Parts: sequence; C-alpha cells; structure tokens
Amino acid sequence: MSALLETLQWRYATKKMDPTKTVPQDKVERILEAVRLTASSSGLHPYEVFVVTNPALREQIKPHAWNQSQVTDASHLLVFAAWDNYTVERINARFDLVNEVRGFKNEGWEAYRQQILAAYPQRDAETNYQHAARQAYIGVGTALIAAAQEKVDSTPMEGFDPAKVDEILNLREKGLRSVVMLPLGYRADAGDWLVDLKKVRPAREQFITELA
Repeated sequence: MSALLETLQWRYATKKMDPTKTVPQDKVERILEAVRLTASSSGLHPYEVFVVTNPALREQIKPHAWNQSQVTDASHLLVFAAWDNYTVERINARFDLVNEVRGFKNEGWEAYRQQILAAYPQRDAETNYQHAARQAYIGVGTALIAAAQEKVDSTPMEGFDPAKVDEILNLREKGLRSVVMLPLGYRADAGDWLVDLKKVRPAREQFITELA
C-alpha cells in the first residue's frame, strides 16, 4: 500500500481531542498552504479560512455546534467561510491578480473574464453562495488530506448553526457565510468511541464504474 493510502487509512473523524496537545505552528501553516494551493472553479477561490484559537470565541461557538467537544478541545479550529455572492468587484480582483502575478494579459483569459462577468453577478445571491460553498468543500478535502499527511487529527463539521457562527465571527460584515468547521488537534488516549473501529467504505465495485 502506498504511503498516501496508509495515511488515509490512519485518519478518521476524531471524536475526542486531547486539549493538552497543541499542533506545532509549522504543521498548521503547511495545512493552510495546501488549502491555499487547492483547485477552485475558474480560479476564483471564493472563500476564506479563519483560524480560531481564541478560547472565548470557541466557547461561544460550542453551544451552537451541538456542544461537540472538539470545538474547544482541538488545538485549532478552522472555519471555512464562502463569499455570500459573486460581485463584479470580487471577480475582477481575482482576474486582475492573475494578470499581476503573471505579468501579462492573455486574450483568452480576458475573454473568459467577460464570460464570468456576464453570468455570475446576474444570478441570485443564494445560487452564488451555494456555488461558492461547494468550492470551499474542495478546500476542506485538501485540508483533511494535508492534516493526515502531517499526522494531525481533524473532524469536518457541518453540525453547527451557521447564522450564529457568522454572528460570533462577524462574517456577514465581511460578505461571508460559514460553511464548514474543521478542528485540528490530536486524538485523546481515551474516550473516543470511534478510534478503534474499522474504517468502513463502499466496496470498489459498488463505488467506481469504469467506462472504457
């Protein structure tokens, strides 16, 4: 088995984190950089990641996340927050960044900019938010793999009240809406009912179809 597959066998949705253990900052930075480098539709990356270590903020979030202990016991709490809408300004900023970094303008790229500008801002805000949220999930998937590579435990969480988290972190004022949370930390030595259970996934023949 490859090292990557062994790592993915090792990882699981950790239910009990050890609050006495802190993830080294260099590991956190590599996980965040992996998210920054991940794929995104049209290269827009329409979301941001908030790294919450402030104990008071996490205590505020916890009751709105089904009192899941990982929120406060984890070393770091990542909150993925998607754009609440695609605007002309946001789209142009991303396309302008590409031109700035690459140092030239490409005719095909600029034509594609106009296609996006003609389509996205005209859609309703909820449709655009849902699209942006799906992009955030690509980042979450990358973070899960990167964390496992660093032998850092993680747990993707949708079980929270987004409106409350938005309020606590002042996300709406930033034009963002929380999508998913990802605690990072280290599994506790005891108290996690899931840690020793066999990983269960659909069989390959039930999950993958090859069309030659």
